Amino acid sequence: MTDVEHVYEDRWGEIIDRPAAELVELRWYDTTAGMSAERFQDWLATFAAYVERLRRARVLVDGTRFMMDPANLNDAWRDANIIPRYNAAGVRRFAFLFPDGMPAIGAPPAAEGPAGFPTGYFSRRQEALDWLAG
Repeated sequence: MTDVEHVYEDRWGEIIDRPAAELVELRWYDTTAGMSAERFQDWLATFAAYVERLRRARVLVDGTRFMMDPANLNDAWRDANIIPRYNAAGVRRFAFLFPDGMPAIGAPPAAEGPAGFPTGYFSRRQEALDWLAG
């Protein structure tokens, strides 16, 4: 097995498995500018299926190029349909990487909603990776 395996890709983003780091990563593409709420939910379900299959303790979502209209986000749907799948897969730490200026960046990582793991928000990739490895 290699240190990095690209396990899924389409026009919206890619999923990367990093077995040595016990990490699965989602990298969104700027094509998400045209993503609908339904397509976003389908994509999160696809990602959750990979998280379940790979069973990595750490998850990194790179949203630095994520451009979907925030009105399409549905936290209640995610809490009910996606977070329980991450919990069942054994996720222990979850990090978001966003551009500078996001309000949550720098807040102490904490469990959100029904998550059984802390979530951290970062603007620097290495800081996110260091926290995930901790």
